[in-house]
Order: sequence, then structure tokens, then C-alpha cells
Amino acid sequence: MPKPRSADDRELSRVRILKAAAEIASECGYEGTTISRVTKRSGLPASSVYWFYRDKDHLMAEVIRHSFEQWIAAQPRWERDPRDERPLAESLRAILSRSVRSLRDAPDFLRIGHMLLLESREVEAEARRYFLATRDSVASSIAAWFTSYFDPELQARRPELAMDLARVVMAATDGLFLAHQIHDDWDPDDFVAITVAVVEQAVAG
Repeated sequence: MPKPRSADDRELSRVRILKAAAEIASECGYEGTTISRVTKRSGLPASSVYWFYRDKDHLMAEVIRHSFEQWIAAQPRWERDPRDERPLAESLRAILSRSVRSLRDAPDFLRIGHMLLLESREVEAEARRYFLATRDSVASSIAAWFTSYFDPELQARRPELAMDLARVVMAATDGLFLAHQIHDDWDPDDFVAITVAVVEQAVAG
């Protein structure tokens, strides 16, 4: 009689499936990622894949979620410490200096998420919806961080500014990530300096 699989064994299998799916998606795109290819790459039967994931779309959503959770855990948090008296520009420079360097590793959730954003499908993929929801959540956190530096007069006069700046930071990071896929000689310090300068100008304007 076969020995029941332990929780550790199940987790190892789950991660093997996620890793295989992420590798295939990077090589073949979303449409080229099939359960058959995932089983072959992972060395696990299709029944194991369907034990964890109801279909390919669910699997790809979990690839994005798993990658994002690993990535975000290593990032500086967009939460202002009340004891932090540094000006906005200095604090922003500190956060970006750490976070942009992780883009060199090309996190799976960014690579796959951007591929999904460029696809036009009659029925929106669950993985795409999850990626968009994740971006919205991050944008809200960044906007709240910016707001913590604004005085009441600025907030009342330009209530949309914090979210606009959050989107600028995310768009700039997207561009840097894509540029790195083409040219690997970019200087993260230059990127940080330019982004901080843009934010300072926007706040002063």
C-alpha cells in the first residue's frame, strides 16, 4: 500500500508545478503554456496539477500570486514610520534604490503579467485580473505613502496628486523593467534620480 504523501511533499509538488509553469510561460507565452507541457517539465502527472489547480488559467494566476508574494516580501514597504522625519525626496530615493535593483532578476509575476496585459481576449483571464488587482493594491499603498507627506492645503487643492504620482512611479518602473530586457547596462541610480526629480517638480508645481 503506498505511503500517504505528507504536507511537505504536497508543497514541494505544488512549487515544482508553479516553477515549471513560470518557465514555460516565459519561453512560450500564455497561450503556449499547456498542462501537458507543465507535466512534462515538472515530472508530475496531470492528476497532480489538477489536484492543486482547476485549469490552466487558475494555475497561471497562482504563478503570479506566488511570485508576487515572494518578491514583495523582500521589498521596502510603502508605509511611513511616524518617527521618520526625512523629506519626501530622500525617503522616496531610499525606497526606489532598493526596489528597482530587484528588477534585474525579472520576477515571474512581472514578465507574465505584462504579457497578459498586452493580450486581447474575449474572456479576460483570471491571471490577468489578479495581476491588475495586485497593481491597483500597490498603487493605493504608494498613493497613501505620498499623501502622508502632503500638508492639508496641498491635499485639498490637488486631491488626485498622490494617485497620479503613484502611477508615475509604477509606469516608470514598468518601463525600466522592459528596458532591462533589451539593454542590461542601465544604471539604477540614474533612474532613481530622474524619478525623484519628476516627483519633486510635480509636488512643487
